[in-house]
Amino acid sequence: MNPLNHVAIIMDGNGRWGLKNKNSRNEGHLAGLKTIEKILKETINQKIKFITLFTFSTENWSRPNKEIKYLFQLLENFLLNKIEDLNRRNIKLKIIGHKKFSSKLNSLLRKSEKITFNNSQLQINLALNYGSKIELIETFNRLKKLKKKFTEKNVSKNLLTNGIPDPDLLIRTGNTKRLSNFLLWQIAYTEIYFEKKMWPEFNVIDYKKIIKKFKTTKRNFGKI
Repeated sequence: MNPLNHVAIIMDGNGRWGLKNKNSRNEGHLAGLKTIEKILKETINQKIKFITLFTFSTENWSRPNKEIKYLFQLLENFLLNKIEDLNRRNIKLKIIGHKKFSSKLNSLLRKSEKITFNNSQLQINLALNYGSKIELIETFNRLKKLKKKFTEKNVSKNLLTNGIPDPDLLIRTGNTKRLSNFLLWQIAYTEIYFEKKMWPEFNVIDYKKIIKKFKTTKRNFGKI
């Protein structure tokens, strides 16, 4: 059985589900938040230590301002209402990306990271304003400035995910088969599963099936 320490998820399909079922993309994002809560609970049940959620990409700024504002409001509400609960449950929150948001949201993000910093049951990595190409360019520039060699070890140590093990498993919902500029360096040997269901439709049973399949998959890492 393969050990499973880190799951990364591209939570795709919220907007499409919302338009189809509620005639509103925002309603899809709200429904998607409920799915997150269920998946986090099962992640703890599975004794998985890290989960990375692709929450907002550097490319998502091209979306309508009304939708972006709603997404950030959802995040603010989540942090205000849930961070103490996450802390009680020994869950750590870490932001991967650039905190270039409103002063209120930036403050909430910093506060949430600080409050949960020493927790160890589960680490939730929120990829916010995150793009892997920018991350890699900034990493290479940093190494050049520090006059360090471009080695795999040095690159990994200077990524935004420094200190976090690479994902064992990547799940993308929404019936779309691409990586969308997400953790391109880190998923070199990650097992990838594409799910047809939209994120609000994805449930614990689907999650458990993928985990079961992952654990029995033969992983060669270049060997025979």
